[in-house]
Amino acid sequence: MSIVGLVLYGLVDATFIYSITPFIDQGFASNVPSTPSIVNGVDMGLSGGFNSDNDVLKIAPFVVVGLFTLRGLANFLSTYGISYISARMIMDMRQQVFEHYLKLPVGYIDSESSGNLISRVTYDTEQIARASGSALITIVRDGITVIGMLGVMFYNSWKLSLCILIVGPLIGVVITVVSRKFRKVSKQIQTAMGGVTSVTEQMIKGHKNVLVFGGQKTESARFAQVNNENRSRTMKLALAQAISQPLVMVIGSFALAFVLYASSLDSMKADLTAGTFATILAAMMAMLQPIKSLTRVNAEFQRGIAACSTIFEILDTPAEVDTGTYETDRVEGRLRFDNVCFRYNNQENLALNGVDFSVNPGETLALVGRSGSGKSTIASLITRFYSDLESGDITLDDISLRDYKLASLRNQVALVSQQVTLINDTIAANIAYAYPGEVTEEKIIEAAKLANAYEFIADLPEGIYTQVGENGVMLSGGQRQRIAIARAILRDAPLLILDEATSALDTESEKAIQGGLDNLRQNRTSIVIAHRLSTIENADQILVIDQGRVVERGSHAELLEKQGIYYNLYQMQFSS
Repeated sequence: MSIVGLVLYGLVDATFIYSITPFIDQGFASNVPSTPSIVNGVDMGLSGGFNSDNDVLKIAPFVVVGLFTLRGLANFLSTYGISYISARMIMDMRQQVFEHYLKLPVGYIDSESSGNLISRVTYDTEQIARASGSALITIVRDGITVIGMLGVMFYNSWKLSLCILIVGPLIGVVITVVSRKFRKVSKQIQTAMGGVTSVTEQMIKGHKNVLVFGGQKTESARFAQVNNENRSRTMKLALAQAISQPLVMVIGSFALAFVLYASSLDSMKADLTAGTFATILAAMMAMLQPIKSLTRVNAEFQRGIAACSTIFEILDTPAEVDTGTYETDRVEGRLRFDNVCFRYNNQENLALNGVDFSVNPGETLALVGRSGSGKSTIASLITRFYSDLESGDITLDDISLRDYKLASLRNQVALVSQQVTLINDTIAANIAYAYPGEVTEEKIIEAAKLANAYEFIADLPEGIYTQVGENGVMLSGGQRQRIAIARAILRDAPLLILDEATSALDTESEKAIQGGLDNLRQNRTSIVIAHRLSTIENADQILVIDQGRVVERGSHAELLEKQGIYYNLYQMQFSS
């Protein structure tokens, strides 16, 4: 319907120009004084006056009003319809990109700037909206207008209209060259906008550090650099646009000049009437503005095409590999690493080298070692955040993790990490986040009590319905951690991963949280990554990881007796 409206709009303009010929030739061409009709000296009653065809002039106002009414309806139909299509399309595209982000491998997200990823959903899709909205309206409507005007010109005088063919290819060459420039610069603008978003996001996240270290000038200079790059790219686009529009108009003026010159030739005058000449001239004048609009809107359209290429590049990025078919409601929790070797993308050294261990259901395995030794990598492999092993295999209940469906596997795991992520909602919503079943207020409160979190929640004005702010900014670090533990308790998963869950807390908060963690570990297979060795003394098995290898293993007492790496770490922490 929108395209019909756009076509109708262009045809109405062409029809109005076409009607100039009969208006002039039939309405005014015979408006010349006639001589009195006298035959043999007798006045025949045909007095001198005008012989104009008044019928044409009488219907002309109705034709004009009718045409412009139809033009207005066509304009409403096309403008509203295209806007509706554009808004729906951009909503669907944003949703599609966002949902694809949720399916992408962790490695891809790690390798991309978060600012660029955000810019794809916001800025790039907005460029597509503009290209599919106002730009599309201009391209179709003005394109039809130009075609209609050409049709009127050739219908009235194909000889005179051939002048257009002289300059048409030149206009085409200009638009083609400029379009390539527009698209190239538009991609550079998208990259620059990603830099603006990235620097802004980093500053907001590290706002306290910026203030403490007096980094305002540094951040201001960083932003000024990316902001200026974006301005520079935008000005390149404006320069190409500013050159192309007058150039096209100058070329069009040559066509108009050729028409005026050709009309003065005697061979042309014989075939032209005043109405025909006026129609051709009016059609050429009416084409100049649409051609100018098409050149101007070409910049937006090329920006939309450039944005499409980046959006489709993301949508074409393969999602996480999920070829497993095995599903289960609940595993027993028997976990085994069988000589696992793993390497991150583009890394020369192995992150894990021959890691071998097993954990029985209900047992606690602790991982200790220096930062970067490979502890968190082991946790990431359990949840299949990374699935391409160099060698070896990981099994859960004697079934390879590769054979599990991703959703089924991750339903068996609860994760509590040092960096707690909370949504900008209530405490209740955060504890019940993505809970697969029906959750009640009683279940949430019970989970909060087991996590030793209800003691501070009960003191809040709205209890569990208190808003936590952006990423829990209204809560302390210990409070956020206990909410994360309550979330894991409510999930009731058979496999638990604690990734340095207490390393950033003070002693009092750690004791409160440790009680919640003890409740959480009951009857669950637990993988605990810890720097504070006091939190893992009761673990069934402790692995000391160094440079991706298991260098020591045993219970707390056994490792102290060996007086090796673990003994030295323990002595450093408890020497006082």
